[in-house]
Amino acid sequence: MSPNTLASFLRPEGFEALHPAAVLREASVVAELGRYAARRGRQGLGPRCFAGATPRRDHDPVVLVPGFLAGDATMAPLARELRRDGMQTFRSHIHANVGCTRSAADQLEARLESVVARRGRRARVVGHSLGGMLARSVAARRPDLVSGIITLGSPVLAPGAHHPSLTASVEVLVRLSRAGLRGLMAEDCVAGACARSAFDLCQAPLDPSVAYTAVWSRRDGVVDHRACLDPRAHHVEVTCSHVGMVVEPEVIDLVRRTLVQPVRLSVVEVDRGEIA
Repeated sequence: MSPNTLASFLRPEGFEALHPAAVLREASVVAELGRYAARRGRQGLGPRCFAGATPRRDHDPVVLVPGFLAGDATMAPLARELRRDGMQTFRSHIHANVGCTRSAADQLEARLESVVARRGRRARVVGHSLGGMLARSVAARRPDLVSGIITLGSPVLAPGAHHPSLTASVEVLVRLSRAGLRGLMAEDCVAGACARSAFDLCQAPLDPSVAYTAVWSRRDGVVDHRACLDPRAHHVEVTCSHVGMVVEPEVIDLVRRTLVQPVRLSVVEVDRGEIA
């Protein structure tokens, strides 16, 4: 498999792979981590402190989903901040987001079923990059489980419009899968029927009861930021790197504000005048 065998429909016309030099923008993650560390210092929290305010039952549970090549631990900074506001956060149970996207969506759906059964109310899902695409897919398929989603740098319109290093990473996973390693992306996941079905589900209509906020950045050095602008979503621009979206205080505060607001119906329905 070569990078060119990535299915063409994953990068529709109008979207582009990033220039190799674009990744230099990701260097700002150092400053973003510094701002997060400074905030932690001001809050006086120890590095192992996960305690927050008394959990509030008037908030929907929040499930956090990591991006490609990442696991639940990358969402810990965001989880800490949300717990300080009394929200109950839950891990996705994705230890490394390197497998079949369709299988990962099934896994997330099962996790949401468990959380919703435990809490007795629909969940909000916050997903970073590929994690946001998984959230978008499950929300389209199971609106009975999801009251709202927030995507952070998620290229839902063109998953293949990314930096060449990601394409190379996908190629390595496919080769390892072909060699017999289980649980990794296979060629069908990026160029076959599996990829097609996963992409179609990520484009499926959302129930109007599902709130949808898409966070994006022009400084994104990993994905084409235009691919994050799903017309069904409420768009919010931030200034940070792709990787830094899970630690940048500006983004964390945006997520906190969005989650404490009442669930807002989809932008598509607002535009149609279906809300009084």
